[in-house]
Amino acid sequence: MANILIVEDDESVRSFTARALAAAGHSVETAEDGEDGLERIAGRSGGYDLVLSDIRMPVMDGIEMAKKAAGAYPGLKILLMTGYAEQRERAAELSAIVVDVVQKPFTLAQIRQGVARAIA
Repeated sequence: MANILIVEDDESVRSFTARALAAAGHSVETAEDGEDGLERIAGRSGGYDLVLSDIRMPVMDGIEMAKKAAGAYPGLKILLMTGYAEQRERAAELSAIVVDVVQKPFTLAQIRQGVARAIA
């Protein structure tokens, strides 16, 4: 299956998503914010099949992280998630580097389907 990095500041969402994707057979790592996520991406030289990131986070948001990660690793697949309509609109301008935006809250089936589409 896929090597996935989940970047999410909310511990409950991060752990729920990590458990859901690990149970589906994926290898999952997590980061608490965009800065931590970018460090992990660089540490693996962009070696993830997918980065799944929240948009709205402290320190560095998911959009800024996505821009920097895509600039350093152009082939990296990035899937964003948000519960805010205005954040989804901000992500629309990133269509060249972001696979899709998943709406929160999501069910176990919805996040698994979104990830499956992103890595297909």
